[in-house]
Amino acid sequence: MTTPLIINFTPTGMIPTKAMTPHVPVHVPEIVEEVHRAVEIGITMVHLHARDEQTGEPTYRRDLYGQIIAGIRRYAPELVICVSLSGRNYKELEQRADPLFLEGNLKPDMGSLTLSSLNFNQTASMNSPQMIQDLAQTMKDRGIVPELEAFDIGMINYALYLEKKGLLEPPYYFNLLLGNIACAQANLMQAGIMIQELPGESYWSLAGIGEAQLKMNSVAIAMGGGVRVGLEDNIWYDTGRTQLATNAALLERIHILAGANEREIMPGAELRKLLNLNPGNGLYGRNNSR
Repeated sequence: MTTPLIINFTPTGMIPTKAMTPHVPVHVPEIVEEVHRAVEIGITMVHLHARDEQTGEPTYRRDLYGQIIAGIRRYAPELVICVSLSGRNYKELEQRADPLFLEGNLKPDMGSLTLSSLNFNQTASMNSPQMIQDLAQTMKDRGIVPELEAFDIGMINYALYLEKKGLLEPPYYFNLLLGNIACAQANLMQAGIMIQELPGESYWSLAGIGEAQLKMNSVAIAMGGGVRVGLEDNIWYDTGRTQLATNAALLERIHILAGANEREIMPGAELRKLLNLNPGNGLYGRNNSR
């Protein structure tokens, strides 16, 4: 029997703007409705980025994350929700950790934890060892599960180091992101090496940057892993860049590939059990009773 497919939906990200594509959801109601449509198509979890209401720039503000989460949970109380704690725009722990302090029905289940600094095409994501450890400790204290982001094999090794320090504990969920210019490239050898190095009790999804998204998603579906998919990583539907993608079209294509590989879509409730999360419906974050 094949393993159900984890679909990690990334609707917004930090880079796409309305000038680049009219399809990217930026404002709170847009993001809420985009996730609503994605839930109807079929997803397992959502990786959220909030944007400033006036400028459209990425923001860490917990009040905006809270509005997005509240809107989503009105119709999807079991969906696993992850908030971004990115280091591209904000450098202070108090800023990056701000969404982790939401409470009650607004509490995120997961927070992203990029496991090293790295360069993108035009910007850097700064993640010092102290920042990574402080974010991991904050999530541990708050009962929030890290969404472990690895762009190369060294970042997986750093996760093992954090495990030894008692800052991470299984089960783990890894996003393996391939195709960034300064990191692991989107090919079978580098994807396979990263998967092979994952610690025990790890669940993983493959992401591809830009035109590598479809290739890495296809490999993951065929190999029994999960996928990270959405406009955050790729705004084009085709590799020739003649057709702008929509989140719905990207998700529908994943469903076609999943069906061809006899992979059912994992519901959020099942991922909650696998990652020792509370069951949703008013109870969120890590289930510490297990």
